[in-house]
Amino acid sequence: MSFNKPEYFNSRELSWVDFDKRVLEEANDPTNPLLERLRFLGITQSNLDEFFNIRVASLHKLISVGYEGTDSAGLTAAKQLSGISHKVHELVRNQYSILFNELLPKLSRENINIVKMSQVTQRQRNFLDEYFHQNLYPVLTPLAVDSSRPFPFLANNTLNIGLMITKNDDAKDESFATVQVPDACPRVIKLPGAENDFILLEEVIKYFINELFVGYRAHDMACFRITRDMDFEADEDTSDLMKEIKHDLRKREFGPVMRLEVEAGMSHQILDLLLSEYNIDKEGLYVVDGPIDLNCVNKLIKQVNGHKDLLFEKFTPYMPKILRNQTMFEAISKNDIFVSHPYDSFQPVMDFISQAAHDKQTLAIKMTIYRVSAKSPIIKALKEAAQNGKQVTVLVELKARFDEANNLHWADELERVGCHVIYGLVGLKVHCKLAMVVRQEENGIKRYMHMGTGNYNDVTAKLYTDMGVLTCNQQIGVDATNIFNMLSGFSQPPYFNDLSISPDGIRNYLMHMTDKEIENVKMGKKGLIQMQMNSLSDTQMIEKLYEASAAGVEIHLIVRGICNLRVGIPGVSDNITVHSIVGQLLEHRRFYYFYADGDEKVFLSSADLMNRNLSHRVELMFPVLNDDIRKHLINIYKILWNDNVKARQLHSDDTWTHVRNDKKPLNSQKYMIDNRKKISDNLFKQLFPKKHTNQQKTKFTPMRKPNERKR
Repeated sequence: MSFNKPEYFNSRELSWVDFDKRVLEEANDPTNPLLERLRFLGITQSNLDEFFNIRVASLHKLISVGYEGTDSAGLTAAKQLSGISHKVHELVRNQYSILFNELLPKLSRENINIVKMSQVTQRQRNFLDEYFHQNLYPVLTPLAVDSSRPFPFLANNTLNIGLMITKNDDAKDESFATVQVPDACPRVIKLPGAENDFILLEEVIKYFINELFVGYRAHDMACFRITRDMDFEADEDTSDLMKEIKHDLRKREFGPVMRLEVEAGMSHQILDLLLSEYNIDKEGLYVVDGPIDLNCVNKLIKQVNGHKDLLFEKFTPYMPKILRNQTMFEAISKNDIFVSHPYDSFQPVMDFISQAAHDKQTLAIKMTIYRVSAKSPIIKALKEAAQNGKQVTVLVELKARFDEANNLHWADELERVGCHVIYGLVGLKVHCKLAMVVRQEENGIKRYMHMGTGNYNDVTAKLYTDMGVLTCNQQIGVDATNIFNMLSGFSQPPYFNDLSISPDGIRNYLMHMTDKEIENVKMGKKGLIQMQMNSLSDTQMIEKLYEASAAGVEIHLIVRGICNLRVGIPGVSDNITVHSIVGQLLEHRRFYYFYADGDEKVFLSSADLMNRNLSHRVELMFPVLNDDIRKHLINIYKILWNDNVKARQLHSDDTWTHVRNDKKPLNSQKYMIDNRKKISDNLFKQLFPKKHTNQQKTKFTPMRKPNERKR
């Protein structure tokens, strides 16, 4: 039976828009704190910006070179763009409907207001007059367009004010001009005289804009923003990859325009000029009835005084006592350690590297870096390790999208202190999360590893759900050594003991495990597959899951974002159920489970089931070998699967609805936040049981006087 028919697949790009719609639902959810709802609105904007920068840009490139092929769902690039336009226009309308009909009125009732210039008090007007002349006027640059001044270059995602200027009210002497709303100045200005009154920067600039065009009258003012193609591929055959990427980062800023957002009410004269200048059709035009670029809401949230009740309750990730009372190497040498962020602290992972940096027995540290924070304590520890004479080898992936500049900086910093820095592999992004510490101990060389599902980033570790294992397992140590040799040299190990590596290795192993489930079902045994990932779009894996479903294997999938798989296809996907959890935290872990005839197998990975991850990246998948940790992980999945508050279920018409049932309400993320100490302590009690002596307690009997003793 063939499982690769176009009608068996959803479009990757349209599925992504559906994901952003699920995020928008959180902005409209009255059970979320009000300012968090506003934050979700900003997240949908940030998601859309990157989507146009990369995915929409990629489709336009296919059209420009005359590519007429189709995606797995049978859609050409042109049809995908048409579908995207329809869905995104609806999404944007819903964004602003939620903002004006739900969020702003509720914020106003909490005395949190975004005001117009017409609404400010005299005191606030005086403040803004001074603010404009002291802080804005020196920064602003009016740019007129005429025969001697060509249309100015405008950078990606910058907010601009377009206007017409007229001299002496002579319609014949009319020109177009633009003023960029400067990124260097706060987009949201807090006003005096009220605890939480705010005004947007563009409102202030519009009010005083005539002062930038002395002798002219400014009119028909309206904001607009362009989104450019930011997708690029570095020439990896160059002799200097770092130099090539620096050059491409500069070149990326000049990409063609993919989207034009304009303020509702913009004059036809200005709109026609912009459409012509940027070669935008109606599919790429978004008329916005409200403030353009809702990323600004995050700036407002940070400035609100008080109102902690309008935010998610803050929590401190838990650090088990046993990890505070000994070094990481002492703990790992006794048993494997499991961490589940952000419920568990990221500190053990940072301690693993920082303790190694100052440990006299440490000989070498090897590590992969994909995304780290701007003030990364792990980078600091690696630098200290090199300065302390350790051999430090770090693979810094220079091609990590939108982190290229940050990674270029860290690669340079690490090299300066003597670290061996590898810039990745030709043709492949290195996305695996692996760190190894080599120590000289009494019994010889010993290797300690950390393997995880998420980045070595102390900031996102507080926001993303990820998992990791720290171990000194000998076979995994051999595999880790071979992986680093492969990354740093020309080594090609013929096999790995326990670890799986993509390209191809992870897909092949997952398909092998799926085939075993199919075989068991055919023999009348139970077959069960449970997975969690960010995205599911790899055609080969989807076809294999269809094959398993058709054979009778029960399949549970938790997919946060893109899902090309379709459910409810008779004889194909009847046995597949797909959930998606969107909530307070970003679900980022990758978990793969197989029932295996009762000998349950659990794997964690850096890889989603996408073609790019399985075929074009170096990814890591590792087995959970410790029985206690494996059972713990299976229980965590049960909690996630039983979520009936923040989970949605995919239906056969490709729509998603909230999971609703008669069971007690369970918000899986909130449950794990509230019970993080209990959940972690229960596991660590199993991993590190207290030692009990077999000696019987001696019963104390008082001595009697000699004459009182029994004869």
